[in-house]
Amino acid sequence: MTERERLKRIIIELSYEKRKVTLASGRESDFYFDGKQTTLHAEGGLLVGKLFFDAIKDIEGIDGVGGITLGADPIATATSIAAHLAGKPMHAFIIRKEPKGHGTGQWLEGRKNLPPGSKVVIVEDVVTTGGSSMKAVRRAEEEGLKVLGIVTLVDREEGGRENIEKEGYWLKAIFTKSEVVG
Repeated sequence: MTERERLKRIIIELSYEKRKVTLASGRESDFYFDGKQTTLHAEGGLLVGKLFFDAIKDIEGIDGVGGITLGADPIATATSIAAHLAGKPMHAFIIRKEPKGHGTGQWLEGRKNLPPGSKVVIVEDVVTTGGSSMKAVRRAEEEGLKVLGIVTLVDREEGGRENIEKEGYWLKAIFTKSEVVG
């Protein structure tokens, strides 16, 4: 079994649920991908790091990977570690949902590793409409980073790719909903 096939199996076993939910976009759905169940799983996290790195390793000059806490945190860390092990260091960063309430009041953790102008990729566990991804893009750019594109574990195939591309960014999905559950 390939690493990709193994990761798909983990997603199906741990992250996919057939039930009614309200998504971050406000839409209702009869299924849910809880990506954190996979990205926080020991083997799942390792495979996520490897496959996310594989998705971007040929893009020249990436300095960092990150996104909005909490979904992006384990993905950014695992990808950063996989990149370092492959000899292509990419630092992880985390975008807070609101600025730190004390000390420096910063939005972005990992700032000292990524000076202004650093080229980064936004990582996500699930993309639906692309709204959260674009929020991460805007915040990263406001912090002086140059966003190249977005990588997600699962694209729900509900307009996110189109919305992201309309804004001038690319989206790479490790899996689409169709690939995971048909």
